[in-house]
Amino acid sequence: MTASATSSPFAKHLVKGLNAHQAFISSRFIYDERGSKLFQQIMQLEEYYLTRSEHEILAASAITLHKRFSHNNTEQYELIELGAGDGAKTKLLLAEAVLAGAKLVYRPVDISPEILEELSKDLAQRWPQLQVDPIAASYDDALKLLRKPNEQRRAVLFLGSNIGNFSLPEARKFCRTVGESLQTGDLFLIGVDLRKDPRKILSAYDDSTGVTAQFNLNLLHRANRDVGANFNVDAWGFYPLYNPETGEVRSYLYPRSEQRVQIPQLEIDRTFLVGDTIHTEVSRKYSRAELDSLANAAGFDNEEVFTDSAGNFADALWVKQ
Repeated sequence: MTASATSSPFAKHLVKGLNAHQAFISSRFIYDERGSKLFQQIMQLEEYYLTRSEHEILAASAITLHKRFSHNNTEQYELIELGAGDGAKTKLLLAEAVLAGAKLVYRPVDISPEILEELSKDLAQRWPQLQVDPIAASYDDALKLLRKPNEQRRAVLFLGSNIGNFSLPEARKFCRTVGESLQTGDLFLIGVDLRKDPRKILSAYDDSTGVTAQFNLNLLHRANRDVGANFNVDAWGFYPLYNPETGEVRSYLYPRSEQRVQIPQLEIDRTFLVGDTIHTEVSRKYSRAELDSLANAAGFDNEEVFTDSAGNFADALWVKQ
């Protein structure tokens, strides 16, 4: 194992998370090449309504959104997507922009260079005239780039209910950071999963095929591969729960039997007993009132909210004050 591996953000996070009283490993580290592909599978699951709902919204509102981004196709603009993944839904917006002859730069941001490479190749084949500038970086690093002065209008996309992966204080801080990185009149399109039937929400995170379980367990596979951990992945299970009072889905990994986890290079040696857990993910659902409050606290005006026909999901267009 290289010195850079033991000093990587993931390694530092494991030292903190596995030594905590309530152990945790953040879901943001799931997205290596394998994790990204597993998430693409999740988006195709019957139970996972979020992707279909947002696809419906963007298909119906692509023309309207392009007009807002470009001031009725009169201005050049940058379209910056945080957590772009394979860009499946964003291609609906890009198709409309290309059809309208828009002058824009699409900057997909993702932590996975492999996913960005695949996306860039696909876009080059579809629309050779589209300028694509991929950025392999974390959200924080990408937002630092946004702070540089820019003459063109910017429209930032944060789709797929990614904001739900933050606790409410974290979401407020993140949105405020986005706001501080933009100029007055810039736009922020944010996807949020809305509160609804608790059973419908929980089933989206506890699919019958077990793909979501494998997605979360990928954290242990990555720890084994990247930092020399000795997780016996088959000895761990996955358990999600939804609290309709807080609007949070919380996900955990748990040992099916006593497990001694060692990462010698990180000086980690911890025994997990039956009943212990490792917290991996939070996915928060929002009411319309909470969405308005989040926008205002971050320095945005919540200009328009687009929803799917069933009212499951929303894409909110915010304007920097």
